Amino acid sequence: MTTRRHVLVLAAALMAGGLLGAGQAAAPVAFDPAAFAAAQAEGRPILVQISAPWCPICRAQKPILATFSADPRFKNLAIFTIDFDSQRDLVRRFGAQMQSTLIVYKGAAEVARSVGETQAEWIEQLLEKAL
Repeated sequence: MTTRRHVLVLAAALMAGGLLGAGQAAAPVAFDPAAFAAAQAEGRPILVQISAPWCPICRAQKPILATFSADPRFKNLAIFTIDFDSQRDLVRRFGAQMQSTLIVYKGAAEVARSVGETQAEWIEQLLEKAL
């Protein structure tokens, strides 16, 4: 039993670290209007992550999001990042007031958003709304 638990923990750690790719969502990419529109047209689940490198909440969100991107449930999740400081036009376009904003789309429709969330369970529930 202990050996099986160790194997599962190791597999989860490897997937979160990007070393195992089975079922893994695409890595986060810088926001690109054409890629975003294409993902919406395909009806894909989408996460727009607005963050800043100096933001401690954003730093706390990153490993949580990496873990979920390794989850097979989110294998089709497209993740787009927007820098809060240098991409102010996009921040305004998405109506974000703060860094650490997570916006979830199911195709073209925004289905949920969260600001400042660092609890894994709540972030998971947010992402599930896009499925």
